[in-house]
Amino acid sequence: MEVRSIYKYARISPFKVREVTREIQGLPVSAALDLLSFTPKKAAFLIGKTLKSAVANAENNANLKPDSLVVKEAIVGEGPTLKRMMPRARGSGSRILKRTSHIRIVLSDEIEVETRETRKKKREQEKKESRKHAIAGEPAEKSATTAKKTPKTKKAAGKKAKK
Repeated sequence: MEVRSIYKYARISPFKVREVTREIQGLPVSAALDLLSFTPKKAAFLIGKTLKSAVANAENNANLKPDSLVVKEAIVGEGPTLKRMMPRARGSGSRILKRTSHIRIVLSDEIEVETRETRKKKREQEKKESRKHAIAGEPAEKSATTAKKTPKTKKAAGKKAKK
């Protein structure tokens, strides 16, 4: 089950908040709260507030235990921008943009938490399987993520451009 919490019109630039939200995505709630409490940024405080609200929603509205919750997504959208003017030289003026953001956190209890150990075991298992295929005489299949394209030479690129 998914539970969400939204903090609207936060007085901080979305660019600054996204830097912190990238760090907590996919983490269990307890680890995310620990990370946020030790991050010395205003954005971390605001995200922590929203995360605690989402946990409270999960406990009170959906009867979920906070221990099993994982941050499924932490999205920051751009809110309305307050436009102000500042006087400049020779009677001109420049704009000051005071940006706001909407912070949305979605928690879920259905996501399997992947730790370093489970990732390591999974990689080792894949290596063993590929070795078995290679020994049996079958060519090892490459996944789309591991296949790399060879970069084109400058001469080949130049010939195409001339045609």
